[in-house]
Amino acid sequence: MQDRSDRVRNRSPDPRRRLGSRAESLCAADIESRGWRIVERNWRIRIGEIDIVAVDGADLVIIEVKARSAGTRGGPTQPVFAVGRKKQRRLRMLAEAWLRGGTRRIRFDNVRFDVVGVTFDSAGNVASWQHIENAF
Repeated sequence: MQDRSDRVRNRSPDPRRRLGSRAESLCAADIESRGWRIVERNWRIRIGEIDIVAVDGADLVIIEVKARSAGTRGGPTQPVFAVGRKKQRRLRMLAEAWLRGGTRRIRFDNVRFDVVGVTFDSAGNVASWQHIENAF
């Protein structure tokens, strides 16, 4: 018989996390195909997480990825609209903390914040994709 800790470890992840993880992977593949270099994924500290840190030419890009299933009730009509002022402030603080890390030797002239929104249809296919560069 399994003890409780084994059951918890073996339980499948939250469907929303799986959806978000899939959207992040698709986003990473997309930006790499465009020649961007991914520096970090899912960097986390106590106050939150940066989904993707990438370099696009002379820009260091902090990317927030939002995903939803088509037909989901509640929330904004498009995933990108879920990044409001509070989330923007948190992402700026996270970016500052990431940059203070100091061990990274990355050359860049600008820091920009992009938001990617992915909507999946009921079959799990991408129904819509929105990438807003320099979103805020």
